[in-house]
Parts: sequence; structure tokens; C-alpha cells
Amino acid sequence: MHRSLFSYIWRHSKSEQLVILGLVLLAQVFYFLSLTVPKSIVNNGISGNAFKEAAELRILQLEVPLPDFLGGHALRLFDGFNVDQLQYLVVMSFVFLVAVIINSQFKRIINTQKGRMGERMLRRLRYELYDRILRFPPAHFRKVKQAELATMIKDEVEPLGGFIGDAFVQPMFLGGQALTAIAFIMMQNVLLSVVVIVLLAVQIVIVPRLRKPVLVLGRQRQLTARLLAGRIAETADGQSEIHVHGTANYERADIAERLGHIFKIRFDLYNKKFVAKFWNNILSQATPFAIYLLGGYFAIEGHMSVGAVVGVLLAYKDLPSPIKELIDWDQQRQDVQIKYEQVIDQFQPEGMWPAELQALPEGPPPLLGHEFVLSGVTVSDDGRVKQLDGITLTVSTDTRMAVVGTANSGKDVLGQVLARITLPTGGSIKIDGQDFFQIPEAVLGARTAYVGQETYLFPLSVRDNLLFGLKHRPIAPATYDDAARALRETFWREAERAGNPALDPNADWIDYALAGATGPADLLPRMVETLKQVEFDDEIYSLGLRGAIDGNRRPDLAEKILAARKGLHGRLQDPAYAGLVEQFDPDKYNKNLSVAENLLFGTPVGRGLDGDSLAAEPYVQSVLKETGLDQDLLRMGLSIAETMVELFSDLSPDNPLFEQYSFISADELPNVRLLLQRLGGKGVETVPEADRLRLMTLPLRYIEARHRLGLIDAAMEERLLAARRAFAAHLPDSLRDAVEFYDFERYNNAATVQDNVLFGRLVYGQAQAESRVVALISQVLAELSLRDSVIEVGLEYNVGVAGKRLPATQRQKLGIARALIKRPQFMVVNEAVAVFDGRTQDRIRDNILAAAKAGRGVVWIANRPNQAESFDQVVVMQAGKIVVQGTPAELEAKGGLYCELIESA
Repeated sequence: MHRSLFSYIWRHSKSEQLVILGLVLLAQVFYFLSLTVPKSIVNNGISGNAFKEAAELRILQLEVPLPDFLGGHALRLFDGFNVDQLQYLVVMSFVFLVAVIINSQFKRIINTQKGRMGERMLRRLRYELYDRILRFPPAHFRKVKQAELATMIKDEVEPLGGFIGDAFVQPMFLGGQALTAIAFIMMQNVLLSVVVIVLLAVQIVIVPRLRKPVLVLGRQRQLTARLLAGRIAETADGQSEIHVHGTANYERADIAERLGHIFKIRFDLYNKKFVAKFWNNILSQATPFAIYLLGGYFAIEGHMSVGAVVGVLLAYKDLPSPIKELIDWDQQRQDVQIKYEQVIDQFQPEGMWPAELQALPEGPPPLLGHEFVLSGVTVSDDGRVKQLDGITLTVSTDTRMAVVGTANSGKDVLGQVLARITLPTGGSIKIDGQDFFQIPEAVLGARTAYVGQETYLFPLSVRDNLLFGLKHRPIAPATYDDAARALRETFWREAERAGNPALDPNADWIDYALAGATGPADLLPRMVETLKQVEFDDEIYSLGLRGAIDGNRRPDLAEKILAARKGLHGRLQDPAYAGLVEQFDPDKYNKNLSVAENLLFGTPVGRGLDGDSLAAEPYVQSVLKETGLDQDLLRMGLSIAETMVELFSDLSPDNPLFEQYSFISADELPNVRLLLQRLGGKGVETVPEADRLRLMTLPLRYIEARHRLGLIDAAMEERLLAARRAFAAHLPDSLRDAVEFYDFERYNNAATVQDNVLFGRLVYGQAQAESRVVALISQVLAELSLRDSVIEVGLEYNVGVAGKRLPATQRQKLGIARALIKRPQFMVVNEAVAVFDGRTQDRIRDNILAAAKAGRGVVWIANRPNQAESFDQVVVMQAGKIVVQGTPAELEAKGGLYCELIESA
């Protein structure tokens, strides 16, 4: 990238700059007109100087002077017309207004054009910086904080966007205005113009010097802010360590120190900025002082007309603004040049990947060669300690090779080198004679796979993460209607003008052939198969049961789940399962639901009718009042509150009784106690309006089968059923979409798959009820061939930031599955199963080897030496060197380090 911001701007926006500069030059004509017309208005239209000798005057004549060889006469384009003094005043006033309007229109067009150009260049710059991140050498990410990179691209280049549009246009536009105004002043009085120029020159010299310290402090502020962003990101990433070790106050001290340093820099910056502003204001007001004094003197002495003095004042009125803005522009120029240099210095580290290696492939990726040849490969992170020391090794791409070694043997680094994650500092690697580091990334991404000890997952669904390794090029374009396609094409044209690729993320990027599928229709079986290979299918199935689908979009699946519901309820009639589930029945009160759930008899959509929000809903309050339940529920709430205070007053917050009576927490108990104290034993009629809502929420949480306080008798059940019917019958249109009512014949879009199949609630107090019913649900779904469909639902589960919504073992399984699904020709597993127990490690290893059919190789960096027994070749490493290699049987026969490692495992 260019070190000079101006060179970068001119290279990528030259044609646009020239168009805008042409508009700037044309605008000066009308600007000059707006300065000269006021003089004529004052002298002739108001003072009447031109009408002292004649009653009329010819105006608006347009003539073009001709050179001597064409006769030396003037070519008259418009004869103009005669006007008297009043008509002259009116016409020239309108001419002034038209000149001002045209000048303002020029400003609008110029500002719009340069604004668009600036934003376009900012988009280009941000894309280029992001593109460079993708080409950083892997080792560089150990030296730079990700938060700082994001801050630089998002915030630090933001001011450059505003300046880019002004880089060439602003000095031309403002300088043109200043020169036009000065030229006009010189036409009125030379001496006065000299005074104005001298005072402006003093301002131009002194103010920038006063602002230089501001630039230095601005640079320090930017650097300290960047470091602060990185430090805050460290706190977020290491928050668990901070809490475990109790170092929160040390972290506070460190941040407070940094904020104090930033405060001092910013305060000093404000001080120096306003000192510069003070002198700028003084110097800018010195010029009007000189114009009033000298211009007034010349007017009194008759050397200048009053109109000329007014014209000079009007010209100078606009002059300080462009001069000040030019000074500001020069300061901004220096500031953004410094920022630009600081940013690009961070984005051009040594060893960046050439852009050609990441070029978009034109077709399916070719196969790799037959063997890796490592010759004298050395890896040294700091130039002294060698992690790999002169490794010479030949690895066939269809081999099944294990690498074992002692602690710090460098075996993990060897795995990273084979995956091109770590670059050697010496030696060479070739594949069938071709330089390994010149192979395009798309080819390696398609034909090789690497799984390390930690897997990074993107904050997307399980499915998106699983298929991530299949997205190397757009396979099929997205489908748009005519209007949407027209918008997309406009968007792509603008992207190309900004130096961005016209690639559509909405296209189908999944390489189905790489996964062994023919298209979207048969991709799911491949995903399920891969999940089974890493023993992750059961977990995704469980997530699917807790997930939801839109029955309107998947009516086929919704119908099958309804069939499963009917099949399950048929099985629940078996005496072996009797009493485990209380089915939803619109005509019966469900003792295993809360009062609120019984009243709603459906699944809330959103938060309007969810949980405690139900008591606050005006429509619900009106239903309770109409059915006479409002006072009954308040009395029930008062009874619950008294019982809870009596039971829990002397219990610790972690007492299991709080969990059993979950409608009140330890945190809520003091507030409930205060409420009872305010009531002082009086009835519910005296409960203040502000406390009624809190008291009403308690009975709405009450579950008779769980809490067993005997508050819901048969009569109360009937009254609540009547309220349920009234609630559903008169539900206003505004709440129609806020609840999905239970209906045995309809799929509930707001409920989970498991709740849809169950269509009821597990009975409290039944031993192993949940595990037995879930097993029965799984059996019914399997008989209807719905297991894969449920897994498909589970694949839509969002894994969260860095996959943190999944346990570490599941993240690792997903990482291995992501590598397996593209059926790599060559796969490196670098201690990736260490997080599992021994038996799981062996099973996954065997599954990976079974998946690697003829022609596909696996290099297994073993975390346990005895894992190597299943491989054809074993490499034994120590202190960054290969000690011995051969088949497991050969190495056992030789004895030595390999046997020692096996025995010590």
C-alpha cells in the first residue's frame, strides 16, 4: 500500500477528482458574480451614482471580445435592456439572488459528489485492510490483538473517509474562493488589499504552528485508545481466569491507570486546541478592524465609494471561513496522514501471503500430488529456540502415519507445518516437486483438513459451522426476482467501483460434490453420517428435540410430528407408562401446569404474555375481573406470601426448598416480607395498587402438583377453566399473534419439537419419568424415520460466540466433523481428541481411519503413544528431531524410545 495517502487517493479516484475539480472552477464564476453585484446595488441601485447623468441605464449586455486578426471588435450575444434606478435595484437584486442560488447549488453538487467519493474510498480502504488480515502470516496473529485490528478498520480509518473527498477538492474550492475574494478586494483598493493579505498571511503562519502540538497529542490519544481496546478484549477473553484467581481489583487498577493516562492526553489536547482557537479568533477579527478603519478613512476622503467599502466587507465576510477551513484542512491533512501511516504499518507485516494464493477458483479443485517431501525443515519462533530442527521426512498423501514423542518434542509443530499453519524458518516442503507454499488456498482447503487441540467455531448455527469447509467458491447463483436482481446488480457495480469483489454471499457456496452429495436434497444424510463418526449425533438430536420449526414452511415435517404425537399418546395408554404424562385437555385443569399456563393454555410468542408479563397485560386483568378471579388470586397470593415468609425466614439462600417452591426466590423474599409488613394483617382490599401486580404474580406461578399447598380445589379449577375459555374467546386482534393455543390436531409453531410430540406435561414426583418418556419419544420418532429430521432441526442451533454455548467436548467433535465432511485427501489430526476420555479417543480415531478410504491419508499427532498401534507408519520425535520411524511392529522389535513411551503411557 502507498505510504502517501494522497498517492493512494489519486490512484483510485483520479477520474472522479477531475470531474469535481471542473465543477469547482466553474463555481468560482458565480461566486465572483455574487461579490460584484452587491457593489453595483449599493452604488447605483441605492446611491444612484450611475443615474445622475441619465434617467436610464442599459444593463445585462453580454459581449465576447474578438482578437485583432478577427477585427478586434466585440461579439455581442445579448443587447440587454434599459432600466431606471428602481428597476435597476430590482433586477440586480434578483441577479444577486440567482447568483447565490446557483453558487449554493454548485456547493450542494460538489459536496454530494465528494461525499460519495469519500465513502467509496473508505469502503475500498476498509476492504483492503480486511483482505490483508486474511493474508497475514499465521505467526503474526500471536503478536497482534484481534480487538486492535477491528478497532483500526472500524474506527481509526473513519476520519479518512471524510478527508478523502476533501483531499484535492477542498483546497481547490476554498483556495478559489479565497483568491476570488482577494482579487475583488484588490480591484477596490490596492492598499486595503495589501493590509488584508498581510493579516491573513500572519494567521496562516501562526495558527498551524500553534496546532502542531495538537497533532502530536492526537496521535498519542489514538495509540492509547487502541491499546485500551485491546486490554478490554483481554478482560473479556480472560474473565474466567480473573474470577477464579480473584484479580478483578488488579484489573480495575490497570484500567483506571490507562484511563487516567488517556484523560491527561485529552485534557492537554483541549488546552492546546483552545489556545490555538483563541489566537485564530483574535487574528481573524483583526482584518475587519483594518477594513472598518482604513476603508472608512478612504470613503471619507473620497478615495473609495461606500459601495466599494461594503463590497470589501462582504468579500471579507466570506474570506475568513475558507481561510480558516484551509488551515483546518491542512491540520486534518497532517492528522489523517499520520493515522493512515500508523494503520498501514500494522497491516503490512513480513511474510504476507500473496494475493494470488487466495484467488477465487474457477472450477473444482484438483487433487494433491502423491507425497510431501520435507527437507531440512526448521521452525524457530524467536530465532534461538528451535521447535523443529532440520526435519527431513517423506509423507505420502495416502499414508496412515502416527507421530509420537516426548514432551516438547515438536510433534504438534510438525502437524501445524503440514497444514501450513506454521511456516518454517528454514528448509523446504514440496509436493511432487511443487513448492508446498505456492499451492492455492482453495486447493488445500478442499483437499486437506486440519484439526488441532482447540476448535474455533463461528457464532452461527451448527450446520453453518459443519459446512464451513465446503465454501470455496459460489456453486450456483442466488435466485432473485426482477426488482431484487436490478438492486443487486446496482450494488455489485458500486462494489466494483470501490475495489470490492462482486461476490454474492447469498449464492449457494456449498461444494456438494466435495461432501459426496449431488445437491441439497441428499446433503443431510452425509451430515448425519459425519456426526455419527464423531459421536455427535445424539447431542444434536437432543438439541433438535429442544428446537422449534415453522410448520408453515415445513408442513411435511409438521404433519409427521403430529403423527408422532398420536403415536406417542397411543403408547402412553400402556400401563407401564400410565401416570407419567398429563395430557393437555381444553376441558380439564392440568395440575402439572402453573395457574398462568392453565389460563393461557398455549405457548407464548415473544414476551408479551410470557411469565410475569401475563399479570401486567390489561386484557388478562380484564378477564380476571370479569370472571371474579382477580380478588381470589390476590387472596391466594397473600396466602402464598405469608406461607413463604413463614417457611423461609430462617433458611439460607442455597436451601433446596427455594428450588422446590420456585415461584419465589431468595432475592424476592425481603420484598415480600416488606409487603406483608405494610399490609399489617389487613385484607386484600387494602393492598395498594402498586403492590397488586407483585402479589398477583405469585399465584400465577403456582403449580398444584409441585408446590402442594392445596390452594386449587375442584371449584377453583372450574373457575380457572371458565377464565381460560373467556380468555381465548375474546382475545383481541393485537394479541392474536402473541400465543399459540394448544390443539391436539394442530402443530404448535412456538413450541419445541419435543413439546409438540409430548403435548402434555410430565407428572411431578414420578421416578425416572423424564428419561423414560424421552426414550419413548425417541422410539416413536425412529419408527417414523424422523430421527434425521430432528437432527436437521438441531443443526440450526446457534453455537454462540466462539462456540461457547457448546461444551468443550462438543466443540471439538464439531471441529473434527467439519474436517471429515469434505472427505479430505490428506488429514492432520493434531492431538485433537485429547479432550475426550480414552475409550472415546480410540473410537473416534478408528472412525476417522475407517472414513479415510483408499487414496486418502491421515497423519495422527498422538496425545497418547499407544494410539499409534493402529497406524501403518510411526514417527518418533524428541527435541524437535525425528529419532526413528517405521511400522509399529518394527519399532517394538527395536525397542528404544518408542517402547519407553508406550510403557510410560
